[in-house]
Amino acid sequence: MSARLWRRRPAYSGRWEAARLSPVVLTVLIAALAFSTPREIAFSRLLPAAPALAAAMWPVIPTILLGAFCLLLMIVLSFFHTDLGTQYTSAAIIAVTLAAAYGSHVRLQREETLFQVRLVADAAQKVLLRPLPGRIGDIEIESLYLAAQEQARIGGDFYEAIGTPHGVRLLIGDVRGKGLSAVGAASAVISCFREAAYDEPDLQGIIHRLETTVTRHSAAIPAHDQPEHFATALLAEIPHGGGRMRLLNCGHPPPLIAHCGKVRVLEPAIPSPPLNLAALIGDRYWVDTVAFVPGDQLLLYTDGVSEARDHAGQFFPLPDWMRRAQHLEQPRELLDQLHRDLLQHSGGRLDDDIAALAVRCSSVEDRGSLA
Repeated sequence: MSARLWRRRPAYSGRWEAARLSPVVLTVLIAALAFSTPREIAFSRLLPAAPALAAAMWPVIPTILLGAFCLLLMIVLSFFHTDLGTQYTSAAIIAVTLAAAYGSHVRLQREETLFQVRLVADAAQKVLLRPLPGRIGDIEIESLYLAAQEQARIGGDFYEAIGTPHGVRLLIGDVRGKGLSAVGAASAVISCFREAAYDEPDLQGIIHRLETTVTRHSAAIPAHDQPEHFATALLAEIPHGGGRMRLLNCGHPPPLIAHCGKVRVLEPAIPSPPLNLAALIGDRYWVDTVAFVPGDQLLLYTDGVSEARDHAGQFFPLPDWMRRAQHLEQPRELLDQLHRDLLQHSGGRLDDDIAALAVRCSSVEDRGSLA
């Protein structure tokens, strides 16, 4: 698979399936206690709890059938134990079963609505963060996305990779804020980049167009939301033939590069302003050039990676992690390990969305094996 959009999935699906049997287990337990204990204890009065529990996880018909079974069980108990208040408990079972059936119906309707909403969100996600090509020329590319909220589909983190006449051009960034306003700004930036990456001869031209796009997008939204619309961004360009790489960093976390067995943090020589802040702090954009030769591996990421915290509030030690993981030569392996270690570090709970790109310049051996 050339690129993956990671989402956290339920970790305990097996336990959930076992939990779905709990109404049956509860019914059997109550019945056993009712038959085996003295009449004065009257465990049979707990029978209405079984269909009530079933409503939370079963469809309507099984819930009604369980209620009917509990009613039948109560009638059978009345033959063995007199003066159980059978009529009152039976009435309670009928009332609770009817209420549980209605509750189950409402729950299923809401689940269906949520399912349809997720389908729309997934479609939007494929447009916003479409699968990246696994290879562009001599450059291997893989992506990682982790949502801070378990049910989230899209957010303000974004990335893109495009092969152009000028070389392979990469974009990664993060819109300040959350919700639909952040998603809209991210979509505007990506759409603009997909056009500008082909047209503009240099990275400064691309960033000027992205700045214009974010400014226009921000001006089109209500004034109270405008502070949400600035974005950090990092542009990278790897010319055809490799050997070097150009970076333009607009307030984004600096990438890491594994080069000749060493890991470096690629801090910009001169900081460039985030998108939509050029009018406040100037529009001078600086491009750095670094070596990028066969065998080198580049990690681009959003601040959700470097600022992931453990239970003690310590940030994820990304540079040290990269030094330990640089033996993983394939970008997919590197991101898979990053995924596992981030979740382990944060205890499975993320406070921010996470996006990352792993980019590797193929060696001669790699090209020969592919041929």
